Amino acid sequence: KYPEEAAKTGVEGMAVVRFIVEKDGSISNHKVLRDPGAGCGEEALRVVKLMKNWSPGGQKGKAVKVEFTLPIKFRLEK
Repeated sequence: KYPEEAAKTGVEGMAVVRFIVEKDGSISNHKVLRDPGAGCGEEALRVVKLMKNWSPGGQKGKAVKVEFTLPIKFRLEK
């Protein structure tokens, strides 16, 4: 959902969220690195927290933790 405050004020931009994909594929340590404002960062974080498990990273045939940075664009349709 586009944040209501951002839609009213015309805020667009890119939010960047960093998180860890654990060995079991779960997501932890969510953090907003870039926030265009007006609730966009909070909405990006909410969406990341709702994601289902990812495939974990692999090294030498074993599952390992991986840090991932995800950019999320907010753009109003004209």
